[in-house]
Amino acid sequence: MKTAARFFLLKIWAAGSALAVLSGAGAVVGFVIWRGAPAVRLSLLFGSTPPWDAVLGRVPVFDGLWPAVVGTVAVVLLAVGFAVPMGLAAGIYLAEFARGRTKKMLSVAFDILAGIPSIVIGLFGFSLSLALHRFVSVRIGPCLVLSGFCLGILVLPYLIRAVQSALEGVPLSLRLTALSLGAHRIQNLWHVLLPSSLNAIATGVILAIGRCAEDTAVILLTGAVALAGMPRSLLENFEALPFYIYYVSSQYTSSEELERGFGAALLLLTLSLGLYLVALSIRRRVGRRAFYGR
Repeated sequence: MKTAARFFLLKIWAAGSALAVLSGAGAVVGFVIWRGAPAVRLSLLFGSTPPWDAVLGRVPVFDGLWPAVVGTVAVVLLAVGFAVPMGLAAGIYLAEFARGRTKKMLSVAFDILAGIPSIVIGLFGFSLSLALHRFVSVRIGPCLVLSGFCLGILVLPYLIRAVQSALEGVPLSLRLTALSLGAHRIQNLWHVLLPSSLNAIATGVILAIGRCAEDTAVILLTGAVALAGMPRSLLENFEALPFYIYYVSSQYTSSEELERGFGAALLLLTLSLGLYLVALSIRRRVGRRAFYGR
C-alpha cells in the first residue's frame, strides 16, 4: 500500500508540474498575443512603404519592422551555418573516437562553455572586432557576420552534446550489425549510426535555432543597431527583432510605441514558430531519405 501510495503521489506531482509549466508558458504567450495582436498589421512590417516594393528591396523601409525580420532570419541562418558543421564533427568525435582523459577534458570544456552567459560571448565578439580593426588591414567592426559567428559559439556546446547523446544512444545491437557484416567504421557511422540518430540531432538543431532567434545580449554588442535598415552585406550593421523589443521596452515614450514592441514580440514568436516548422519539415524529409533512400 505504501508503494502504491508513493507512486500515486509521484504521478500527481509529475502531472501537476507539467501542468504548471504548460500553464505558465501558455499565460506568457497568451499575454503577448493579447497585447501584440492589435498592433500586427501591414504597417507594422512595412510602414508607409508598399509591401511588394519592400520585399523586393526596391524601396527602403524606415518606419516598419521588415528590416528587423530579415536581419533576424539572416543572423539565425549564419549562426546555424557556423555551429552545425563544427557541432556535428565535435559530437561525432566525442561519441565515437575520443577515449579516456581526452574525452573527459573535452566534455568538461564544453560544459563550461555551455554555462558561459551570453553577455560574455557578446563581449568576446566585441573584443574580437576591436582586435580585427587594429591588427587586420581589412576593417571589420560589429556586423552581421560577427553576430552570427558569436551566436554560433553560444549554441555550439548544446549541438555538440545533442550529437554526442544521440550517437551514444544508438542500441548496441544496431551499432554492431554493420560491423559484423564487414563494414568499415566510417561506413558504419555514415550509413547506420547517423541515420539512426538523425531525429535527436535535428531536435538539437531546432533548439539551437530558437536560442539564436531570441538572444539579445550577443547581438547587442556585435552588430545590431536601431534603424540600420536592410543588411546590404555581411560586414554591415543590421536590425533584429530581439534588439528592437529590448530597445522599445527600455525607452518607449508612448503607449503606441509600447504596443509596437508587443507586436514585435508576437512577430518574433511567429518567426520562431516558422523556423521550427521549416526545420521539422527538413528533418522529416531527410529522415525518410536516410531510411528509405528516397
